[in-house]
Amino acid sequence: MNEKLTNEDYTIDCTGDACVGDEVRFERAIFSGSFRKPKFAGTEIVEGKIVSDSYGKQKQQHTFTLMLQDGKRLLIKGRNLYRNGCKRKPWKNEDERLKVLDEKHSRGEDARTMRFYRKEMIFE
Repeated sequence: MNEKLTNEDYTIDCTGDACVGDEVRFERAIFSGSFRKPKFAGTEIVEGKIVSDSYGKQKQQHTFTLMLQDGKRLLIKGRNLYRNGCKRKPWKNEDERLKVLDEKHSRGEDARTMRFYRKEMIFE
């Protein structure tokens, strides 16, 4: 795990299983140059609270909306949130977090099932 992500407030690794309500800290790559010829410009630490999430209809790509500390919103795909590891602050009531996670997992399973049926209909 990258040393930059270590912070006494963000103590729990939630890589692969973040949910709405989590206050997260992660590292992401930043690029300069054009879209066609990007140049790696380094990394930045992002901190924010997950305020919503969704699964894309076609590919079930998990997308999170974070409220950043400066009040701006950031839309980020789960694969990018988790890429370099993700840490979170503990909740006051971790049992509440488990309820939110159960609901998230249920929506994910439903989305995967719907995608399976859509693909099956295409090939029939």
